[in-house]
Amino acid sequence: MAAAGCLAANDWICGEYVRSRAQELTDATVQHVWITAVSVLVGLAVAFPLALLVRARPGFAGPVLGLTTVLYAIPSLAMFSLLLPFFGLSAALVVTGLVLYSLTILVRNILAGLVAVPQEAREAARGMGYGPLRLLWEVELPLALPAVMAGVRMATVSTVALTTVGALVDYGGLGTLITAGLKSFFKAQVLTASVLCVVLAVTADLLLLGVQRLLTPWTRVPGARARGTG
Repeated sequence: MAAAGCLAANDWICGEYVRSRAQELTDATVQHVWITAVSVLVGLAVAFPLALLVRARPGFAGPVLGLTTVLYAIPSLAMFSLLLPFFGLSAALVVTGLVLYSLTILVRNILAGLVAVPQEAREAARGMGYGPLRLLWEVELPLALPAVMAGVRMATVSTVALTTVGALVDYGGLGTLITAGLKSFFKAQVLTASVLCVVLAVTADLLLLGVQRLLTPWTRVPGARARGTG
């Protein structure tokens, strides 16, 4: 009776709300994850060639980095309004806005990683007959991976938060539930959806950190081995 009564009492913490709205929460979470994942992947696909362009043609650094910074500074409401004539009220509208927001982080981190590759490594690879593409994929990109993955982690966590703004056009995942709950002052819905957003951000960051550690084993501190030989 106490659990069921929390809905009528409009409590912030309510197990009955979670049980009775489990499908709604699941659907919103899946949409949130889908929009975040697609936005970050498309952002990477756009940011990578931009970073390569800036690295190859330093004269483009100012315009490219300046434009991505300006895009990130545009308020979300204004961004979606500017994109609305092109995409209408759709998930593509939200994804496109999130991709544009992610570029300022991704382009800078990819570029920083590539620039930090030691010149000696490049020269050694060229001496072994590596062409530009092979040099990029087998030498430069692996060495730049820590910086790239750091950018992906930051962009992903940022996108999880920004996805909630998609509630403006009813494609905000958990943000749609938060907005609806705020309008009706439905406490349990607001708190539950907000907590799920935080859990998604933390989980995504930890998963990507694990992927980063798997892909860059040379960055781990060999503390155990050092203690074993001491």
